[in-house]
Amino acid sequence: MDPEAAYVFYCANETVDGVELHDIPETNGVPLIADMSSNIFSRPIDVSKFGVIFAGAQKNIGPSGVTIVIIREDLMGNALPYTPSVFDFATIAKDNSLYNTPPSFAIYTMSLVFDWISENSGVEEMERRAIKKSSLLYNTMEKSDGFYINPVDKEYRSRMNVVFRIKNDETLENDFVKEAKKLGLLGLKGHRSVGGIRASVYNAVLPEHVERLVEFMRKFQEKHQ
Repeated sequence: MDPEAAYVFYCANETVDGVELHDIPETNGVPLIADMSSNIFSRPIDVSKFGVIFAGAQKNIGPSGVTIVIIREDLMGNALPYTPSVFDFATIAKDNSLYNTPPSFAIYTMSLVFDWISENSGVEEMERRAIKKSSLLYNTMEKSDGFYINPVDKEYRSRMNVVFRIKNDETLENDFVKEAKKLGLLGLKGHRSVGGIRASVYNAVLPEHVERLVEFMRKFQEKHQ
């Protein structure tokens, strides 16, 4: 860490490769900036440790088109002269987020998601579910004798985006996606840049949904071992 740095930036959860930082980096006083688009509201966070937290809504909060920004007040007002007004945090804060026409339906949907999280015991419960869901998948891989392969170090495995290969066989992976689709298990094809399989288990995905996927994984292995 450069002690003279203006800030330190990191992405808390990287969706393509299934990597998540579960601990908050120590910056020794340098403002910490975090992109939490894909894991915000999946666990409690200590907001006081951050200079800025920003997150797109489209993973755990609601439809795309809304961004949440939590910013320390002393960091506002430092935008470069060529920064578009709509991206100037001071302008947004001054006008109560109404500098541009707000996507009212997306904001309303977010309020329903917040109600749902509250009714389901808050972010503490979301974290418990995230651990349960991701553990179900990772444990299934560990017990598959190399049939399912996760390339991420255990310490950094994502609770939101569980990625894996199937014997490094692209044909098998394509068959997996096709057969899963017939059972209503959708969106399992890995990102186009890396291939493989990716199960995104955001808050709206319930533990019983993941249990169905795990059951299919076991049957698929038995069939193609």
